[in-house]
Amino acid sequence: MGASDWKNMLKQIDNKPQIKQRFLKYCKPKDRKAGIAAFKCERCGRYGAHIKKYNLHLCRQCFREVAEKIGFKKYN
Repeated sequence: MGASDWKNMLKQIDNKPQIKQRFLKYCKPKDRKAGIAAFKCERCGRYGAHIKKYNLHLCRQCFREVAEKIGFKKYN
């Protein structure tokens, strides 16, 4: 069951509080602490190629677009 399936199931049982509570206790996906889907880009929402050094939280494509504005230089 993927994340979107889980959210759809939650919408279906929204008006049944007891079933919803049991579903959240046993079937909720765990929060990711590591792996490709643990962090996503704050700018575009991509999951892969994430740069979190210096608390940036950007994907590599967004970092290339914004790097000079935030003070990074390209050395050649």
